[in-house]
Amino acid sequence: MVNANSDRETLRALADEGNETAMDRLADLADARADLDELSELLDEGCLRAGHLLTRRAVAAGDLLELQRISDAGCDEAGEELERLLKA
Repeated sequence: MVNANSDRETLRALADEGNETAMDRLADLADARADLDELSELLDEGCLRAGHLLTRRAVAAGDLLELQRISDAGCDEAGEELERLLKA
C-alpha cells in the first residue's frame, strides 16, 4: 500500500509507465500542496483525477476561463460545470 510518505519519484516513474493509480496519487499529493502547475501537467497527461481536482478549485473560485481550459484538456466535468455556471 502506498502511503503519504511514498517516494514521489517512484510514483512518477509508475505514472510514466501508464499506472493510473500512481497518477491519481500524484494528483492527490499535488492538490494537498496546492501545486496547480503539477495538477495541470497531470491533466495534460490524461489524469482524470487531476481534472476533477482542478475543476473543483475553478468552481470554488468562479473561474470560468479556467473551467474552459480544463474542459478543452478533455475533462467533461469542467465543461458541465462551466455550462451550469453560465446558465445560473
